Amino acid sequence: MKEHEFQEIFTRNFKDKSFKSIDKNPIASASIGQVHVAYLQDDTKVAVKLRRIDIKEQVYADINIISFFNKIFKPLFSHYTKNSIEAVIIEFSKMIKQEVSLTNELNNLLKFSSTYKESGVKFPIAFPKYCSDEVIVMSFEEGFRFDDKESIFKYNIDFKKIITTLVDFYTTQMLINGYFHADPHPGNLLVNKEGELILLDFGMVKTVPNDTRIAIIELIKAANEQDYDGYISANKRLGTIAYEAPTVQLAEFTQKMFEIFSNENLDSESMQKLAFEVLESTRDFPFKLPSDAIYILRVSAIIEGLGTTYIENFNGIKDILPILQTNIPKALGANDSIKRTIEQEIKDIPFTVKHFKSSLKQISEGELNIQVSNSQLLWIAKEIKDFLKPIINGFAFMSAGFFVLLYDTSLSSYAIFLFIIGFLRVLYK
Repeated sequence: MKEHEFQEIFTRNFKDKSFKSIDKNPIASASIGQVHVAYLQDDTKVAVKLRRIDIKEQVYADINIISFFNKIFKPLFSHYTKNSIEAVIIEFSKMIKQEVSLTNELNNLLKFSSTYKESGVKFPIAFPKYCSDEVIVMSFEEGFRFDDKESIFKYNIDFKKIITTLVDFYTTQMLINGYFHADPHPGNLLVNKEGELILLDFGMVKTVPNDTRIAIIELIKAANEQDYDGYISANKRLGTIAYEAPTVQLAEFTQKMFEIFSNENLDSESMQKLAFEVLESTRDFPFKLPSDAIYILRVSAIIEGLGTTYIENFNGIKDILPILQTNIPKALGANDSIKRTIEQEIKDIPFTVKHFKSSLKQISEGELNIQVSNSQLLWIAKEIKDFLKPIINGFAFMSAGFFVLLYDTSLSSYAIFLFIIGFLRVLYK
């Protein structure tokens, strides 16, 4: 950001004497904005994040360009590939639009700080009266990057403790509360001299739908227990494997992957090489990337990477499972005690009986409604489309032949040829 741009944003948002001083040299800079150190009139040290001028318009223009090229090249991809690309573009567009609004980031920070105030993780304190859609002011948090090993060792900080805190915190966010910070890269994670974890930058905060959250919990549990059927079932409900995917072949693939990742003698490079070889053999399998899974997978990969910074062959699944096992009732929405669960079930009996009677009545009258999952609906839609496509194409050829004949009877041979192609297309669909 050039000095005149900095001055323009600063003057537009702070016409009064809000700050005693502000350093024009940024301490952090990214594509959307940059952060400066400042002092309020009472000498409180703060971080001031300024959004770059015209960045909002540039972002919207880029989204339009990406969407345009996606429409052009979409027909070249398979059904599942183009749906996955579509999901990534839609999710990226939605999130980047939210990121360029610092009002949205402020609201995320306030809600996140309230939701996780007992987490043991520190967050900046916001100063809403100084904030706008292009400026956010918050407390300046002292610390060094999570991956700054030199400082971690210099101050004798227990890195195993901070990694445990990080894994525990993100397990709670994604799988228990379903509300998580989606950008935990090393620059957004600080550690202070006291060994406390500090989380920054709340432009990317996501909510996990309940059915997705439960599917992930069951996925992790099945992976740890090497339960092939449970793992495949959870993947299908999560949406990463198509509903109609062949279970037998997937079970074989899953077994190979489990064998690779449970092999304690493999280093990360060998493990990665073998995993890619297995994945190459499943190129034609109907895998998908649903929008709900995009940031979950991204965050999981980042956390795994942060863990391996300090612990060789760090395995997130093995560390997450003990936390989940003690919190699964809570994660699945159950009560904390057996007594409360029984009491609630007894209270629900009259409603259960009523629902049962209502269902019997609907069955007898032929009015019972059956719900199907989004994955099943997508599969049904694909099957209908695949069934109708050759029929429509066939009738198009036959119609073309008919119109050629009407246009010029001397072209009857061409008309008959088009009609035959169309007839065969319908016959052998």
